[in-house]
Amino acid sequence: MIKENAIPDRDEGIDGYEKIDRYNPELIENLSAHYQDILKQIGEVPSREGLLKTPERIAKALLYLTQGYDLDAKEILNSAMFKEEYSQMVIVKDIEVYSMCEHHMLPFFGKAHVAYIPNGHVVGLSKIPRVVDVYARRLQVQERLTNEIRDCIQDTLQPLGVGIVIECRHLCMSMRGVQKQNSVTTTSAFTGEFLKEKTRTEFLNLISAKLG
Repeated sequence: MIKENAIPDRDEGIDGYEKIDRYNPELIENLSAHYQDILKQIGEVPSREGLLKTPERIAKALLYLTQGYDLDAKEILNSAMFKEEYSQMVIVKDIEVYSMCEHHMLPFFGKAHVAYIPNGHVVGLSKIPRVVDVYARRLQVQERLTNEIRDCIQDTLQPLGVGIVIECRHLCMSMRGVQKQNSVTTTSAFTGEFLKEKTRTEFLNLISAKLG
């Protein structure tokens, strides 16, 4: 989508991988023109000092927030898979989620809790949050986001089971419509061993527990 004629902006990530933001100058220019027109349509004056660079900023922000379209979640997992005879539950919880609802293009945000039971292979722990980001950085609904993370981990690692719980606040509910500021939406998805009540209950208890 944004790979051809792209200008990379490189920043070494805190977990050792390299974050690359790709901006296509022609695409930025086209998007900026549309946003300039939108500002006019809502009654603003795009030429005033505070808005002079706003269309370009919005264009760059949108491409950053939707960079998941350019990333392959399965490739990320495959880059750090290791043979290991560990067969107990692995949980990465409290993963920050930032996404945009595809209905109003307003943010929703919260936390994801991801677990899997290895079946001969484990994956580098930092890759699980990256998989969450890949799918979150697209226009989404929370239900589909939950299923996409589950399916990617199940299809790539082939574990004995996968469990996902996502809890988010949606600004399309808080800022417009019903305007319920304290509403939280929870979605879940399970495969394999997590379809069994005992395993699922253990997972839910562990993500609710506090350390220390």
